[in-house]
Amino acid sequence: MKKLESSLTNMVVVLVAVALVMGGILAYINELTKGKIEAQAEKNLADGITTVMGGGKLSVTSNDTIKQFIDGKEAAFVVHKVANNGQPLGAAVESTTQGFGGDLKVLVGFSPEGKILGYTILASTETPGLGAKADKWFQKDGKGSVIGKSPSEKPLTVSKDGGDIDAITASTITSRAFLNAINHAYTAYVKK
Repeated sequence: MKKLESSLTNMVVVLVAVALVMGGILAYINELTKGKIEAQAEKNLADGITTVMGGGKLSVTSNDTIKQFIDGKEAAFVVHKVANNGQPLGAAVESTTQGFGGDLKVLVGFSPEGKILGYTILASTETPGLGAKADKWFQKDGKGSVIGKSPSEKPLTVSKDGGDIDAITASTITSRAFLNAINHAYTAYVKK
């Protein structure tokens, strides 16, 4: 077999052919795994709803999408109304905001009175070791606990901004983003 001549045209043709083959392989694998990825995302959401609402045998009675304008941009929030044996427990609200490293997606549980029951981070691109601490920092036993607080009384803000929530050490931007996500989630919850 004769070796290809090293010319610009041959190099471009080979590079394009490799890119097309690899693109096709990636598309095929994406199609194969799409169902599993969606099923895993649904399971993570269901587990998250159970966690933020305090556990037990819960049922989601409705899923409503609320659209709001925040800083001139339209944002969508999904409000999952939750009940236990037919008794309303409140709602779990999906909220996404811009953090330090990218989008920060939070699921927040609210009681019928508007108090925070719990939260979980659904997706984060924050700095590992710093901004990633948000999953524990604001929990009941964390230094900046938000559990039991109600954004209706006063929006949640970090102490650097005059609020009463301790920011994650060396990660104030993520802390602000996290609290903004909760405040926006509360606004969507109240609207629904």
